[in-house]
Amino acid sequence: MKFETFPQISRSKLKVLQINVGKRCNQVCTHCHVSAGPERTEDMTSETATEILEFARKYHFEVADITGGAPEINAQFPRLLKELTTLCDKVIVRCNLTAALSRKKQTSELFMKYRPAVAASLPCYDAKNVDSQRGDGVFEKSIKALQWLNSMGFGREHELTLVYNPLKPTLPPAADELEKAYKVHLKESYDIDFTSLIAIANVPVGRYREDLESHGTYDTYIQLLKEHYNPSTVNGLMCRSHVNVDWQGRVFDCDFNNQLELQPFGQPRLLKDLKIEDWQKQKIAVADHCFTCTAGCGSSCGGSLT
Repeated sequence: MKFETFPQISRSKLKVLQINVGKRCNQVCTHCHVSAGPERTEDMTSETATEILEFARKYHFEVADITGGAPEINAQFPRLLKELTTLCDKVIVRCNLTAALSRKKQTSELFMKYRPAVAASLPCYDAKNVDSQRGDGVFEKSIKALQWLNSMGFGREHELTLVYNPLKPTLPPAADELEKAYKVHLKESYDIDFTSLIAIANVPVGRYREDLESHGTYDTYIQLLKEHYNPSTVNGLMCRSHVNVDWQGRVFDCDFNNQLELQPFGQPRLLKDLKIEDWQKQKIAVADHCFTCTAGCGSSCGGSLT
C-alpha cells in the first residue's frame, strides 16, 4: 500500500508527556532533527518548567520523556527529573552520552538518586562510523560514558537502552539482530552491558533534511519511506498517545512536528491553556515526514512498531 500524502490519523489515550528542554547541545550531529548545537540559545526557563510540572500534576501520565538538545545541560533538568519521578510511573532521559559525561558529578548524583530509564544514542559500535555522524572523538567519549553508566548499575540493574540510527538514508535493519551484534561487540571489546537496543529511522526534518538536500537525496528518501508504508504500524504511532511540549511551553503532536512548528490546532497553543479533553478531540497534524514512522517495521521514540 502506498500513499502520496499521509493519511489522516486520530489520537488514542494519552500516556506520555514528552518534554523538549531546548536546542542547546554539546554536539552537532548530521542526522539531528532538532538542528541542535553549542551555538543554539533556545533553552527552557524555570517558568516553563513550572507550567509542565503543574500540568503533569493535574493529568497523570504513565511516562515522562525528557529530550532536547541535551537535557543534562539545561538548568531545569534536575528539577524536572526530581519532580516528574514522583508524578509519573516512569521517567525516560534521552541522552547523547557525551553531554551526560560533561556534567558527570551532577548527572551521577541525579541518576543514582532518581534512577531514570536512560536512552543513549550510539549509532554504531565502530568508531569511524560514529565520529562521521556525531563528530570527531564522540565514539571514545561515548564508550567512557557507557562504562561510567555501567558502574552506576545502568545496563545491569537499571534500564539502559541504546539507540541506533542509520548512517545513510535507508531504513534501519531489524533491531533484534542488531542488538545481538552490539551486545557481543561491546562486551568483548569494552566490557559494556546494556538492557536493549532500539532502531530509529532518521526523520527528514531540521539538520538531517538540510544534509539530504545538500546531497540531492531528499526526494529519493521520501519516496523510499512512502514505498515502505506499513499500515500495521499506525496503531502504535507515538503521536497518538503523546503530548509534546517545547522549551517555550507550546504543545505539539510529537517532537518532529515540534521542530517544524506544525501546530495540531492550526495556531500556537500553550500547555498552560491546554485541556486534555480538547486535545483528544483534535486530529493529528500530518505531513510527509510522518512516513518515517510508518515505513517498514515502523519507527518511534520506542523503536519499531511491529
